[in-house]
Amino acid sequence: MESVGFQKKYQVLNPFARDLWRTNQVVKIRLKKFGAKKRPDYRIVIQDARKPRDGETVEEIGQYHPIAEEGKQIIVDTERAKYWLSVGAQPTGIVKKLLNKSGLTVKGEAIAK
Repeated sequence: MESVGFQKKYQVLNPFARDLWRTNQVVKIRLKKFGAKKRPDYRIVIQDARKPRDGETVEEIGQYHPIAEEGKQIIVDTERAKYWLSVGAQPTGIVKKLLNKSGLTVKGEAIAK
């Protein structure tokens, strides 16, 4: 039941990502916290839903700096975000808002730019 196209896409990723695809685990797009006390800094990452917030990630696709100037708060690799959304990664509520704010429209299952 494995698709050849899917297999080729996952060959370039690390073994952890391939295992997620094979076992049909839920992959989330979520924030990973960095920074110091009262100076938050987040990275937008692809992560297995069972892992802790600051645990092992599959890929980092962006950054969010809530304290920075309005135009410099969100940095996202939209191409990689579109790819992960197309293969079934589920963004958390906050990440969905950040992606919409950065210009990538995420409504339910629809993905557009």
